[in-house]
Amino acid sequence: MVHMTVESTYRIEGMTCAACVASVDSIISKINDVEHVRVNLALEKAVVQWKEGASENHNAVEDAVNRGGFMASSMPTSQQIRAERIDAVRQQGWKAGFALVLAVPTLLVSMFISDLGSSNGMNSNWLIAFSLTLPVYLYLGQQFHIGAWKAIRSRRANMDVLVHLGTTTAFLWSTLVMFEPILPFLPEIFADTNHVYFDGAALIIAFILLGNYLEGKAKLQATDAIFSLMDLQPKTAHVVNDDESTTKTPVEDIEPGTTILVKTGQTIPLDGRVLDGSALIDMSMMTGETYPVRARIGNEVIGGTILVDAPLTIATTQPYHQTVLSNVIQLVDEAQMGKAPIQRAVDRIAAIFVPIVIACALVAVAYWSLLSDGFGSRSGGEIAVLALVSTLVIACPCALGLATPTALMVGTGTGARYGLLIKGIEALERSHATTTLVVDKTGTLTTGKPKVSHIEFIEGEVREILSIAASLEHGSTHPLADAITTAWSNVTKDRPDVTNIQNVGGMGITGELDDLVVAIGNEPLMEKYDVDLSTHQEEIQRAAAKGVTISFVSKGQQLLGWIEVSDALRPSTKSALKHAKRNNLEVIMLTGDRVEAAEQIAKECGIEHVVANVRPDEKAVFITSLREQGKHVAMVGDGINDAAALATADVGIAMGAGSDIALESADIVLLRNDLMDAMSALELGRVTVSKIRTNLWWAFIYNIIGIPLAMGLLLPWTGWLLPPAFAAAAMSLSSISVVANSLTLKWWRPKQSEA
Repeated sequence: MVHMTVESTYRIEGMTCAACVASVDSIISKINDVEHVRVNLALEKAVVQWKEGASENHNAVEDAVNRGGFMASSMPTSQQIRAERIDAVRQQGWKAGFALVLAVPTLLVSMFISDLGSSNGMNSNWLIAFSLTLPVYLYLGQQFHIGAWKAIRSRRANMDVLVHLGTTTAFLWSTLVMFEPILPFLPEIFADTNHVYFDGAALIIAFILLGNYLEGKAKLQATDAIFSLMDLQPKTAHVVNDDESTTKTPVEDIEPGTTILVKTGQTIPLDGRVLDGSALIDMSMMTGETYPVRARIGNEVIGGTILVDAPLTIATTQPYHQTVLSNVIQLVDEAQMGKAPIQRAVDRIAAIFVPIVIACALVAVAYWSLLSDGFGSRSGGEIAVLALVSTLVIACPCALGLATPTALMVGTGTGARYGLLIKGIEALERSHATTTLVVDKTGTLTTGKPKVSHIEFIEGEVREILSIAASLEHGSTHPLADAITTAWSNVTKDRPDVTNIQNVGGMGITGELDDLVVAIGNEPLMEKYDVDLSTHQEEIQRAAAKGVTISFVSKGQQLLGWIEVSDALRPSTKSALKHAKRNNLEVIMLTGDRVEAAEQIAKECGIEHVVANVRPDEKAVFITSLREQGKHVAMVGDGINDAAALATADVGIAMGAGSDIALESADIVLLRNDLMDAMSALELGRVTVSKIRTNLWWAFIYNIIGIPLAMGLLLPWTGWLLPPAFAAAAMSLSSISVVANSLTLKWWRPKQSEA
């Protein structure tokens, strides 16, 4: 019995930083029957892969996560999540504004307004600052305090713990100093200081709330691309009834084969085939196509595209959840859940980051309170408090947690907007290192829409050759099959009853007719069935030299003739290959076609290295040999015969019009079937990985510099100690800068073909 692995998706609320991600990952991983977990901070989502044969255990996941201080639930719709996030960001903005309204006067009364006297021996300025800080600390900062205690109870540490410890230390110290005149039992250290830090506690919370608000807005922008795709598909369609009237029907209720009417200016709701009408279709939102494309009767249309100038009657070909648009959204969603190898190392660091920060803070406290006599007007105990608060607050695991997912969200979303579907972060990370570009010929360099240009008959007549060929090719999805069956339908309707039809991998197709084997394919296939081609080699070579693909047709051991099929280069092929060479990529053509035909096409488009007449399995072996030589290989193909090679390459790139198995084997799918888009995809990979690395570099450098400064490293030499409010502002800025850097990917544009 064959078991299938099962995946479950959960919404995870309460995560604030990379340490939270590591905690959720650890919690779920310990559940019985869980094979693998992927947790994404930016998407607030966890994908759980169960062990082979195991069943989903939603209760176990939700209970474990909830006990850990987070909240797990079933995944709502993307639109619901979007609406909730918008509302949450709005609330964060309100809280940040309110906190700043209270924190700024706290700063003024603490540092800039002259002494207002005293009340019962207590400083009046401090009393006002205390009154202003209290609602900020208790009400506006409660999310940090609650989050911290949940984390502590579950024996983990996150950003909330740092913020809670920092603000609580500053607030309690200041409160005790203020109340010391009426609380004589307090230790002498509180009587010996003249400084309070109510402004620091208030500003820390205000700045972090402001940072969360700005970060939330930026994260919403990071998901704009994927949500714009989701918004493309209408919720209803006009189904045509038997009496030619129409009924408005939800798209999820429409089965394949249903006739629908799409009016001028409307969005096509589902994938389909045009039954009646002719119209220009704006495909820019789906594929990035600059100009509208004309659709006529029989043409395929994609859901999510817009009719420009005329209505169309369409027969749907896919259900709602299997449309091109749905598949695009699913691919982007899966890619955004990916985790770069470099991020896995970051996660391991994040798991111990907060304990290390707390240890650094305690070291600073110990030094300044026990080994130091103070500095200037500040006592050692006072400096210790400042160092403790600043060290706790400045450390920011948020930036570490956001570095990869935000860049990934923007990069994959931007790619999807231009028809570049990147299936996973691993493909992006590998693509930046590409040194060798291997391309298939038919359907990749060429349009993949070949036409029969000539039929050479040796025995029999053209009708016989075409009818046998059409019988063998009937049901095949290969582009050559379409060309042959189209030519057959234009010449004759007769088709012999060929039985026992079999596909011979990399060679052609065979069957049985009149107790004889009939075959169509290449020279190796003819050799396999002892069909003699030697007497026609001169004619065959002349034909191949024209760049055509030759399919031999035989019956028994008799060569009936051959069919020559020509295929034009894609308009962008030459530009794409020029771009590849400018980027120092070695370009190799890898094809199952004859050497002569391959070399002719290679000559046209400027490819120097040609490997021809190879079987599908040999393609994969060739890719493996390149990788063993230390080359990083990107393979571009479209057919079933390319699937193994696409899967073997470091980066497999499939034309969107290719076979299903090729699309499944590839890491990147090109919706526009444009070779220039392959170059754009590789560049997008390089740019996205560069952003991820820049983000991580900034997050690490920020902490490496910031934490020692907060501990008081420069105080003995400069007299300067990082104020807690500055530490909070710097912490918020680090997260914002990471997200902002990722958002610059929205300005990326794909390469354009040269004229």
